[in-house]
Amino acid sequence: MLRHWTEKRISKGRHTPLGATPGDGGVNFALYSRHATEVFLVLFDPSGQRVTDVARLENRRQFVWHAFVHGVGAGQLYAYRVRGPYDPARGHRFNENKLLVDPYAKALFGKASNPENLLLGYDAGSPSDRDLSFDGRDSAAVVPRSVVVDDAFDWQGVEPPDVPIEKLIVYEVHLKGFTAHPSSGVRHPGTYLGFIEKIPYLKQLGVNAVELLPVHEIHVEDFLRGKGLTNYWGYSTLGFFAPESSYSTGRSPGCQVAEMKTLVRELHRARIDVILDVVYNHTAEGNELGPTLCFKGIDNRTYYDLTGSPEQPARYYMNTTGCGNALDLSETHCMRFVMDSLRYWAEVMRVDGFRFDLASVLGRESGGFRKSAAFFDAVSQDPVLQRVKLIAEPWDLGTYEVGNFPVDWAEWNGRFRDTVRRFVKGDGGRVPDLAARLTGSADLYGDDGRSAYSSVNFVTCHYGFTLWDLVTYDHKHNEANLEGNRDGSDDNLSWNCGAEGETDDPAVTRLRRQLVKNHFSSLIFAAGTPMILGGDEVLRTQHGNNNGYCQDNELGWFDWTLVDRNRDIVEFVKKAIALTRRYPILQRRKFFSGKDLDGDDVADMTWYGPDLAPPDWGNPDLRTLAYRLDGGEEESSAGKYHLFLILNADPLLRSVRVPAPPDPMRWRRIVDTSLPPGEDFLDPGDEILLDPAEHYLANPRSTVVLLARK
Repeated sequence: MLRHWTEKRISKGRHTPLGATPGDGGVNFALYSRHATEVFLVLFDPSGQRVTDVARLENRRQFVWHAFVHGVGAGQLYAYRVRGPYDPARGHRFNENKLLVDPYAKALFGKASNPENLLLGYDAGSPSDRDLSFDGRDSAAVVPRSVVVDDAFDWQGVEPPDVPIEKLIVYEVHLKGFTAHPSSGVRHPGTYLGFIEKIPYLKQLGVNAVELLPVHEIHVEDFLRGKGLTNYWGYSTLGFFAPESSYSTGRSPGCQVAEMKTLVRELHRARIDVILDVVYNHTAEGNELGPTLCFKGIDNRTYYDLTGSPEQPARYYMNTTGCGNALDLSETHCMRFVMDSLRYWAEVMRVDGFRFDLASVLGRESGGFRKSAAFFDAVSQDPVLQRVKLIAEPWDLGTYEVGNFPVDWAEWNGRFRDTVRRFVKGDGGRVPDLAARLTGSADLYGDDGRSAYSSVNFVTCHYGFTLWDLVTYDHKHNEANLEGNRDGSDDNLSWNCGAEGETDDPAVTRLRRQLVKNHFSSLIFAAGTPMILGGDEVLRTQHGNNNGYCQDNELGWFDWTLVDRNRDIVEFVKKAIALTRRYPILQRRKFFSGKDLDGDDVADMTWYGPDLAPPDWGNPDLRTLAYRLDGGEEESSAGKYHLFLILNADPLLRSVRVPAPPDPMRWRRIVDTSLPPGEDFLDPGDEILLDPAEHYLANPRSTVVLLARK
C-alpha cells in the first residue's frame, strides 16, 4: 500500500495552472480529479528507475489536488497514483497499483519497449471479464515518467510567417519518415533536428506549410508490439501536451520539447507554416479491455464518454471513433483540457494551425452533429485559437460532414479526392462534379459565408495509396501488416494502366507518369487549398499497401534516392506551384461568378466543351472539359492575362476549339502533360507561341494549360 513519506519540503501551492509548473525554488503540481479520494505524487531519480519521494497531496480546490514541492526543478521525473472507488459498472476505474501519466505533462520519458511487460498496464482477467477484475499488479515498469519542463526558449526573434490560407501549398508528411531512410544523409535521421536539414528541399519545391502527422506522445498498442510492428502514424495519443520522445535525439529527459521548438523556429525562418495533425477525439487507452495509463486511473468518468447516462454511467465506452473510446467534451474539465492543450501548442510551441482527426466526433452532441456544438463555439471564442488555421477531417465512424463545419474552419474535401480520381482514370459521367471541385466546391462551402480556400483539396493523403501506387495498382497489397490483407479500403478508385504493380513495359510506365502529372495539375491549379502527400512528387511507393499505419520502415519512409531518379516529376511539381504564384487567379480567394468583373467582356470563368459551346453536362460519355480564367481582376506582376485549361481524360485524341483572346493577346502553351520531360512544362519566357489556328489537339489522357498575354 502507498504511504506518505518525503524528504522534500512541501507547501500548499496553487490549484492553477494544471500540470507541473517550475517556480521560485521548486515546482507546483496540480492534478484534476473530481472523484478521487486520495492523490499521491511520486518522484523519481534521473534514471526514472528509483523512487526518491512519495507525497500525498493534502490540498484540494475545485477538484484540483495541488502542492508546491521545494528543491526540485525542470527535468524532474514524476508520476501519480490515485485512490478512489473501483466500480466499472458506475464508471470508476481507480487503481492505486497503476502508475499514471500527468494529463498535462509537457514531456514523457522512458516508454516501455518490452512487449512482454506491457500487459502490466492492463486490467486483469480473461477477455470476457477483464474489465470487471481489480488488477493488483504494479505497472511502474511499463508506464513512462512525466517530466517537469521549463517553457523558456530562445526564438531568436523569428516570427511566424502567417501565410494566408488561400496562399497555402500544404505538404503532408510524417516527421520521422521524412528523414529516417538511410538515403536521407542527415546527422540525426528520423528526428526533429533531422527534419531541419531538409527544409531547403521544401523551399525549393515551393511548399509553404507542412502538415505533420501526429507528434503528440503516442502509445503503441500491445497487439502491434506482439507482431513486431508499431503505431507508425501515431493516432494513439498518450500525452496531449508532450512532443513524441522517440523523435528527439534523446540526449536528456525533456529534450524533445526544445528540439520540437527548434524545428518550428527554423520552419518559420524559412517562411513555412507548421500545422499539426491532432487527435482530440480519443486517447490511447482503448476500451474497457485497454490499459490504464493516465485518464482511466485519474478520473474515468470525467474524461470519457461512457454508455448509460451522466447520472448512471456504465462500464463501457462510446466508440464513435472506432478506436475504443471517445473523449467526453460535454464534461467541463475535459473541454478545458482539450482547449488548454490547443492553446499550449499555439502559444508556447508556436504552431500555426491544426488538422483535427475525425473532427466530426468533436461536433457530436445529443442530437447528432452540430456546427454550433460546444467545442466549435469554444474554439471560435478563444482569443488564441481564433488566429490559427483550423482544418477538419470531416467524417468519423458513422457520419460524413463534408461542407458542414463552422465558417472559420477549412475541411479536407473528400469529394475532391474521389471525383478527381474517377475522372483522371477515365470514368464517365464525372464532368459536372469535376467542374464543382475545380472551382472551390461552392456547392459545399458557398452557402455559409466560407470561400474557396475552405476546401483543402487532395488526391492522396497518408492513408490509402500513394500517388504512384494509385496509377500502379488496382488492388491493395497489405500483406506486410500481418492481417491477411483484410485491413485497408477495397475502394481505392485506382487504375493500374494495364499491369498490376511495377513493370518494364515502357508504354505503361509512360502513361502512369502522365497520369501522375494530370493529378498534380488538377490538384494544384484548382481553386482551394492544395495538399500534397509528401513523397508523391518523387513517386514514392508503398508497393500497393494502402494502410501503412504500422510500417515504420522503408515501406513508410521517404526514399531520397527517388529525388534524382524522378527529377522530371519533381520539376513538374515545382513549376506547377510556381505557376500559381505567378498567376494569382489560380489562388483565388473568392468563388468564381461567371460574370465579367473587369470590363473586358470576358467572364472571370467560362466553361467550354470541345467545340467552344457550353459543356454537355448531361452526357455520361463526356470526358473532356475546358475552361478559361480571366486574370485581369487579380493584381499581379503578370499584368493582363488569360488562362485556358483543357482536361482530357478520354483515351482518344480530342480536337478542342480555343476561344480567341482579346487583341493584342496571343495564346502560348505552358503545359501539356502528354509531352516528354522538358517539353511538358515550359519556363517563363519559353512558352510556345501557338499558330492563330482555332484548335488545340489534346492528346489522350492529358492536361493542357495555355496562356494568353501580349
